[in-house]
Amino acid sequence: MSDKDSQEPTDQLPKEIRDLMKSSPFKTFFVGKSEKNPDSPAEDDQGAEAHEETLKRIQGFNLKPREIRDYLDRFVIQQAEAKKVLSVAICDHYNHVRQCIENPSLREIDYAKQNILLLGPTGVGKTYLMRCIARLIGVPFVKADATKFSETGYVGGDVEDLVRDLVKAADGDVELAQYGIVYIDEIDKIASSGSTTGGGGRDVSGRGVQINLLKLMEETEVNLHSQTDLAAQMQAMMEMQRTGRSRKRTINTRHILFIVSGAFDKLSEQIKRRVQSSSIGFAAGAAGAVAAARAHVTHDSDFLRLAQSRDIIDYGMEPEFVGRLPVRVACQALTAADLEKILVTSEGSILSQYRADFAGYGIDFEITQPAVCEIAAQAYQENTGARGLMTVLERVFRNFKFELPSTAVKAFRVDEKTIAEPEAVLCSLLRENAQKQHEVLRADVNAFAQRFQTDYGFELVFDDGAVDVLIEQSLAADKTIRALCEDKFHNFHHGLKLLVADDGGDGSKRFVITRDVVENPDKAISRWVVERFKKTS
Repeated sequence: MSDKDSQEPTDQLPKEIRDLMKSSPFKTFFVGKSEKNPDSPAEDDQGAEAHEETLKRIQGFNLKPREIRDYLDRFVIQQAEAKKVLSVAICDHYNHVRQCIENPSLREIDYAKQNILLLGPTGVGKTYLMRCIARLIGVPFVKADATKFSETGYVGGDVEDLVRDLVKAADGDVELAQYGIVYIDEIDKIASSGSTTGGGGRDVSGRGVQINLLKLMEETEVNLHSQTDLAAQMQAMMEMQRTGRSRKRTINTRHILFIVSGAFDKLSEQIKRRVQSSSIGFAAGAAGAVAAARAHVTHDSDFLRLAQSRDIIDYGMEPEFVGRLPVRVACQALTAADLEKILVTSEGSILSQYRADFAGYGIDFEITQPAVCEIAAQAYQENTGARGLMTVLERVFRNFKFELPSTAVKAFRVDEKTIAEPEAVLCSLLRENAQKQHEVLRADVNAFAQRFQTDYGFELVFDDGAVDVLIEQSLAADKTIRALCEDKFHNFHHGLKLLVADDGGDGSKRFVITRDVVENPDKAISRWVVERFKKTS
């Protein structure tokens, strides 16, 4: 094959192949975002506008660390030190991004990134902090769970997929993606299983995942398409066919900020043993320093604030990996008082979510302060942090959410008794509204009649006796009026059609439903047919 043949443009390919490329679901891979796509100029314009908008947002960034901290305070209770560290890191990162965009020569200068390690027990707000920051920041941001990765990428994901996802988050804009932020949760789950503490580690590939991650956190070139990406390989082949050379498509991770977090469940026990042993046999000054550090410890997880690199390495993390995370901050365990504040003051309170759930049915509830305290106390006993609040609220409101939407109740009160005995309170509430409930059930009967007329063209008029028996059967069988009526009258329209047909099409389509009809619809139809036959014979 000559050089000329190897550089044959795509336009000279057989028409069948060109048509296949145009109709392929992978079309966007054949025509990259950075190349001109004559079939979608509007898409190119939209991408350029989004790029300019993001650049303007970054260049106009003027938040101070305290302002970011204040924003996080609206959603996350406590964790003052973590908020401080994250606020400073975000501001520093934004400022660095802005400087690199304004002066591209700065990109080649070594930059010591403040990659962050967040430690803390489950449910204290580590992930929620990052979720709130993701809403605030303007640079590309991706979140992933460390447990989904494997060393090879054949079983589970490849760690380089994180960077590729960052490019996707930037709508294919590599220039913006190289200044993005990557957040990895559950990082402690990839601790090597051979750690001296036996602190954890899911399998032997954990060490390999750490090694691959540390390369990303330092600086490396990542191919924008993985080796297993068939569409990307086809794109490269088409580009080689068109230009005679392949274009390098990589992204450098030098300026990407990495934030990782993990519960490190048994690390606090390990640090506690170290601190206790270090206070034995030391000089008075050293022992005094240890005692001062321990004075602020109210929960075993608070020992995480005393974590040193050696502790994290002994837990099963690679020394080089730990070295790539120079900024470390421990989140404190939440007290019952903290959980109470979350319910009452946090903008993201789970209590607000439950209010919205009930509001969807037109129901509101009032909750007393003693009830809030009791919910927080029970949630604290769950020992799962803020997640314990949902456990308690679900236990309390489960049957309320199931029963009340089908009743006349539009408001109720939650007090200490409701938290202690939700079933008894619900039964009492339903008894108090029994009369109103009959009105609701009557309305349900009328609603069924209206649907029946819409679907089949027959008007069913339920008299008082029929309505009463339907209500009685509904309550006795714990079944809704709709389900009860659909079960009783599911073939009723066939009999009514026979009645109308026997009248030569001139019969009335209005039928009165009595108690007897409700109790045995098939028998009623048979009786009506016989009566109609006698009249016409």
